[in-house]
Amino acid sequence: MSPCIQVSEDTKELLERLKRDDETFDELLHRLASDEQPVDIGAWSSEEAEQAREAVRRSREGFR
Repeated sequence: MSPCIQVSEDTKELLERLKRDDETFDELLHRLASDEQPVDIGAWSSEEAEQAREAVRRSREGFR
């Protein structure tokens, strides 16, 4: 018998959106766990972070 994991309905819906038509949930989870690169927090240099902040500020000014 294979292991069973429980997920909420919300999580299942999110997974269904990521699942390819030709793959099982097992294959989806394996792909997500092995292929996806983790988010590298703090990956931007100080200069890159400041440029991003400036871009967001300019973008917000465009909505005024």
